[in-house]
Formats: sequence, structure tokens, C-alpha cells
Amino acid sequence: MWAVAPSVDAGVSAAARVKNQLIARRGLFGPLEEAGRVTVVSASAGAGKTSLVRCWIAESGLSEQVAWVSVAREARDPQAFWLAVLDALRGTRAGSELVRELTAAPSVHGWTIVRRLAEDLSALEEPLWLVMDDLDELEDEDAVRQFEELLAAAPTSLRFVLLTRRDLRLGLHRLRLEGELTEIRGEDLRFTVAESRDLLEAAGVRLSDEALESLVTTTEGWAAGLRLAALSMAKRPDPESLAAGFSGRERTVAEYLFAEVLQRQPEEVTRLLLRTSVLERVSGPLADRLTGNSGSERILMELEDARAFVVAVDPERMWFRYHHLFADLLGLELRRTAPEEVPELHGAAAGWLAEHGYPVEAIRHAQAAEDWGLAARLLADNWLSLYLDGRQPIVHALPARFPDSVMAADAELAVVAAGDMRAAGLLGEAERYLKLAASLAASVSEERRGRFTGQLVFARLAVARARNDPEAVAEEAERLLALTEASESAEFEFRKDLQVTALTYLAIAETWAGRHEEAEQKLERVLAEARRMGRPWLELQALSHLAVTGIARSPAIGERRAREALELARVHGWDESAGAVVTASVLLGRVLVWRARLQDAELWLDRAERVLRHFAEHTQAVMVYAVRALLEFARGRDAEAVAASRQAERMEGLLVTSPFLEMRARAINLQVMVALGESERVAQALAAMDEETRNAPEMRLVIARLRLANEDPESAVEALAPVLDGSSPWAPWWEAQALLLEAIGRDALGDLGASSRAVERALELAEPDGVLLPFLLMPAPELLERHARLRGTHASLISEILNLRSGHAPPQQPEDSNPLDEPLTPSELRILQYLPTNLQVPEIAAELFLSVNTVRTHIRHLFAKLGAHGRTDAVARARKLGLLAASTRARRGRAED
Repeated sequence: MWAVAPSVDAGVSAAARVKNQLIARRGLFGPLEEAGRVTVVSASAGAGKTSLVRCWIAESGLSEQVAWVSVAREARDPQAFWLAVLDALRGTRAGSELVRELTAAPSVHGWTIVRRLAEDLSALEEPLWLVMDDLDELEDEDAVRQFEELLAAAPTSLRFVLLTRRDLRLGLHRLRLEGELTEIRGEDLRFTVAESRDLLEAAGVRLSDEALESLVTTTEGWAAGLRLAALSMAKRPDPESLAAGFSGRERTVAEYLFAEVLQRQPEEVTRLLLRTSVLERVSGPLADRLTGNSGSERILMELEDARAFVVAVDPERMWFRYHHLFADLLGLELRRTAPEEVPELHGAAAGWLAEHGYPVEAIRHAQAAEDWGLAARLLADNWLSLYLDGRQPIVHALPARFPDSVMAADAELAVVAAGDMRAAGLLGEAERYLKLAASLAASVSEERRGRFTGQLVFARLAVARARNDPEAVAEEAERLLALTEASESAEFEFRKDLQVTALTYLAIAETWAGRHEEAEQKLERVLAEARRMGRPWLELQALSHLAVTGIARSPAIGERRAREALELARVHGWDESAGAVVTASVLLGRVLVWRARLQDAELWLDRAERVLRHFAEHTQAVMVYAVRALLEFARGRDAEAVAASRQAERMEGLLVTSPFLEMRARAINLQVMVALGESERVAQALAAMDEETRNAPEMRLVIARLRLANEDPESAVEALAPVLDGSSPWAPWWEAQALLLEAIGRDALGDLGASSRAVERALELAEPDGVLLPFLLMPAPELLERHARLRGTHASLISEILNLRSGHAPPQQPEDSNPLDEPLTPSELRILQYLPTNLQVPEIAAELFLSVNTVRTHIRHLFAKLGAHGRTDAVARARKLGLLAASTRARRGRAED
């Protein structure tokens, strides 16, 4: 029969059979209140359609203006349907006066009732709502057409709210074009975390944030699932554990889904759902393979249209997935009814997916089928491609699913395992697997031998790079290049990729060896090739290490490259899975430490450490701990600085060659030890170095500081002479340190003029990039104060330095402060980063691969938008707006016209 609900309190949705909770979802009330003539609420069973509308009616005080009809599944009589509609309308305040009573009779047809009803309601003036619940149950074609007629003929004051599990053909497209249709879909009805908390707490269940988010993810915000979970957890002493493990296998959930969804399907559909439940996603052709039938695509589309917990995952509706809880139920039912079919289904899925170019899914299904031979071959064939695509987490997860006995007996899998161990930072294990692979090489078939050899050399190259062993990197890179150039077979389909990767690793090794000019040339080639080939993973490696070479020349150059790398990683979703992100993040942290923006620097170092936990790289770990030591020392947290320094030294001991930049960090750490009074340990460390290292400019700074601490200023000045004679270029912040040490030494020797000149030169070097840290680390505040009194130059910068020494942080600008009439373009922002540097227009043009005229044009546009009259003015204005890193006064350099 047709069920009529005369009031909000009568009758509830199927989900409310579990617990009748009406949660006020006021965020969805707006669309209902502002709706046009027709509102469609279309979603799956238990999505909360009925409870949403009932709650809205109750809170809006519309009970006397709403006619509610629940279409019962058992009824198929159009006359009974229309009589139920009439009775519901007569139960409202307005309808009781306008709608004439009608009794059932053989002569009363649906068309007659619709025309009579439209006539009765023509005089309707106040709004009246007709809610049709479970309208998808209206299967009689005549009744559907008659209802469509009522939609067209009814007065505008009659509003329709249609609750359905699937869309009906009611000509609603015309209303959509006229703006008279409001649609609320399943995705709109998903409960948010906040709404889920309200629902659970109404049932007396309180969860931690983590457990609640896990439950909402599992249920996908499905109202019935949350209510069923609430009912189960209300009876448990430990609701947290149930929330963590909640699934479609939970008895109440399984019973609900079985009765409301699965049991309603024809046998053909049920067979498809069960046999494809082994898949994470399913397409029509794949389902045809697993069922042995045709027409699966049509069935999947119809199931999605019917909101039967089937969701399309692409705009073309080629691939579908099942709701998490529904997938759990299907898997449970398959194992209950046909457990012997599960391995066979996984095997069939693996075969189809491998044939159609979905290797990762194919490997997983082959592993699930325990077809280790197929799984091993597929992984060996595809792991290098996955690596070059930047899919590191997948490359890491797949080998772990093989039994140890299989891994130990397969040469190609041993190579994959070696790469996986290298990525995890377990270099000893990586080398063990490489030896195992070499010992099993004879077992590799002839047709696969070339591919195996190339992958083995590639894995050795990767391990050599991780150990920071330049000689081994050069040797293995040369071997790999020779292999790829000599072979023309299909097994080297990634020939060009391997060649560019070999070049990348060579450049990285040169970067950490301090051969920056050679490294930059190779990295620029890699960057161009990676972009041409469409290999963003290789592009990311190039950008992050160009940041390393760039920072040695200018913080602005290094910072720009690092930010480019981080943006590229963000776009491709590699924020937490790429070692290059560590490199770029720690370099930004380093720049900010040098600028004395310690709080901002810590955020970048924290990020680098977080990513490092997922992608262990010893070279990067050394960088992170070394910069952390510098940060902590600048903060005056000496114990933390020493701990971080020792961590850096421990990681450095795992490398064949110390990273070039980290020798500089090590020099800073030794200076920290001098400042902490550990002069004897520093002297021992210096004595243990070879002569070349001890005479490096960075170590001469340590020697000078140690001799000043030992009250030997003459020897300190003597130690600095080779690095201040102008014979080799030095980064400004390192030269500034050397000059400050010289100033201290000259002052102690009574040469006040030379001391003042050294301070002046240090200030000149530091000001363009806002490099303040050397003045915080060097114990010479009295020299700065005297310089300000006697010379009067750099007064603002000196004042800021003295404020920092007294504990005041540099002023920060809010990130969103950009009150420009016209925003800067990306090209203008890129050029803006160079204006505070000493680089002139031709040099900036060379850095950006632009013409000089183009750069001049962009600079003119920059000046106009910033309201600036020259380069110095533009830099000051940009820093004030937060478009450039906060600094001191802009460089008093030549203004570009």
C-alpha cells in the first residue's frame, strides 16, 4: 500500500530503523529554503535523504504546509498512488480547503485525478510542499507520466521535494534550464567530521579526533553507516578500537547492505558484484573477463545511476569503484559462498590488467593469487618505469609482499629489493641484495639478460650516489651509458631516461663534491631534457640540486630554485615522498637561518625531517642536522646545537665523501664548539684533518676563531689572509664572517682603521640579501656600535643587528599583504627575486634564459606596479608588501632605468 506520513514524527527512513536520530544539518537547509519549484534529493540507501528533509521541515515550522507520501515498494497500482497523494495534500492546512475528497472506484483513473488535482490547486496562494519519499519505487509507466504531467500543470505555489535512490525520467532537464530545479546529491549528503561527531555524541559515543576521522573515511560520511557504527559503539567498552577497525563486515552493516542493496539485485548483477569484489576498481571489459559474460559496462552504469553504492572514478565513466563498506560486504559474501574462486579471480584480473597496461594493479593481483612468477616478472619489467615516474611509495610497497624465499631465489627481484633498501637508507642491505643479484645472474634467461644487466648497473649507481662516492658514481654512470648506447633492443625502452638519470647522478655527485660549475652545466642539461621528455621526477632532481649550486652564489638564486622544486613536488603530490623535497626544504631553512628568521627556518627544517623519515638519504640527513645545529646555536640553545651537530657527524661517517656544503656546516659546528669553550676538542679535530681540508677557507675561519679564543689575534689575522686576498670568489655570508673575524683581530692588535674597514665591507656584503646571522655569531657588538658612531653608515642595519642580539626578532610581514592595484605576473615575481642581489640585468637575463630587453621590460613593469623609482626603492617596497623576504635596508646599488 501507499504509506502516507501526515506529520514529521511518523515513519522514518530505513537507516533510522537502527537509531532514530535527526541531526540538524543546517548547512543543507539553505538549498532547501531557496529551492525552485522542484527539489531532487538523490542518493543511495541510508544516505540521510529522509532525515534531512524531516529535520528541515521541523526546524522551519512547516509541518502544516507539507504533504508527505512514502511510495511503498509492494504497491504497483496507479490509482492507489494518486489517492495517497490526495490524502496527503488534504492533510495540510491549505489542502484541506482546496483538494476535494475522492474515493477509490474502477472508473477513477490516474489522468483524471491529476487533472482534477491541478484544477483544485489552481487557487493555491500560500506555499505548499509535496514530499515524495522513495519515488524510485514508482515503477508503473502510466503513474510516472502522470506525475510528470502534475509537475508541468501544478501552480508555482506547489513545491515538490523528490527523494529517490536513482534519477527518474520526468523531464527535469527543462526545469534545470529554467533555473527551477534544485539538486542535492549523495556527495552533498555525506556527513562532515563535525556532523559525524554530533551524530555520535547524540548516541552517547565520544571518540578522539583520530578515531573519528578514521571512521568518517571508512564510512565515506554515509549516514546509515555512521548510525550503525554509533549503535555498535554505544554497546562497547572500547569504542575507539571499533572505530579503527569498522568495516562492512560488521554484522549490523552487513545485514543492512545485504537487505537494502545486494538482495534487491537480479542474479546477473549479484554475480558481477561478487566476482569483481576482488578489485579496487572495475571497468566493463575487466568485469566481462571475470564474469565470463558481456554487457558489464551497462550494468555498472545502471548501478551508479541507481545509487547502488557504485561510484564512477573518471568523468568518462569507464572505471568504477564500490563504496568502502559495500566492498567489504561483497568480499565477505564471496568468501562465504565461493572461497575457491578467489585465487582464480585474482589471477584473471592480473592477466587482464597486465595486457592493458596497468602493471601495479596486475602485480598486486598476481601476488594475491600467489602467482609469484608472474608477479616477479611484472615487477622486474616495470619498477624502473615506476621509479622514473616518481612513484616511490609503490616501488617500496610491492617487494614487501613477496615471500622471503621467492626474493632470495630471483635475481631480478634482488635488484628491485636493492633499490628499495637504498631508498629506505639501508645501504648495507642494498649492497647485500646487489651481491645476491650478481650471484644469481646466470639464472636469468637469455632474452631478459640485457634488461637485468642494465637494471643491476642502475641500482649500483643509485647506491653509489647514496654513499656520496663520486668515483663509484662516475664508474657506474659510464658503464650504464655504455650499455644504453650499445644496445638497440626493446629491453632498453627507457634508454634516454637512463642516460639522463646517469647524467643526473653524476651532477649530484659533483654538486656534493663542490665542483659546482661542472655540476650546474650537467643539471641545466638534465632540466632541459627532463622537460622535453615529460619526466617531472628528473626535473625535480635537477631543480633541487640547482638550488644547492645556486645558493653558493646567491641566496636569491638558491631560494628561487628551491621554491620551484617544492612547487613542482606539490603539483605532482610528492610533498612527502621525494628526497628532493628534503634538499629544497633544508636549503630554504638555511637561507632563513642566515637571515635570522629563525622561526620560519624551523618550519622548513621540521618539514625536511618529516619527509626524511619516509625517504632516508644520508647526504640530506647530514644537511638537515647541520642546519639544525646552526639554528639552535643562533637561538642560544647550546645543548641542542651540540646534539644536532653530533647527529650530523654520525650520518657523515656513513658517507664515502663529505658533502661540500656540509663541510661548511661542519665548520660552523666547530665554531659553535669554540663558542661553547671546547677549544681543545676543536684543536684535535683540526689536527686530525688532512692538509687540504684544514686549509679550506671554511676551516680557516674555524682556525681564526680558535686563535682569537686563545687570545692570539695576530695568528688569527694571519690565518684569514689567504681567504680575503680576493683570489677566489666566496659567498657573501661566508666572506662577511671572515671580515668580522678580521675586524675583531685587527681591533685587538690596535689597528682601528683596518678593523673599521673590515666591518664596513662585511656590512656591505650582508645588506643586499639581509644576511644577519654572521653578526649574531661573531662576538663583536662593540665594534658595530663604534662603527655606527664614527662612520654613520649602515646605521639601520646595525640597529637591527643589535636589536636581534638583544633578543628581538626581525619584523615579519603577513603572507597575504599585497595591496597592489595590479598583481605581479609570475615572470615579474621571478625577476623580483633578483633585484636585491648584486647581479646586473645581463646576468639576470642569463640566469632566466631571457633576453636583456625582456628583462628590462619586466623591470619597468615592476617599477610601475610597485610605484617605485628605481631598483632600491622597488626592493624596499616589495619587502614591505611581503613579496620579498624580510630584510634590512635595500642595497644602495645602481638603479635600473
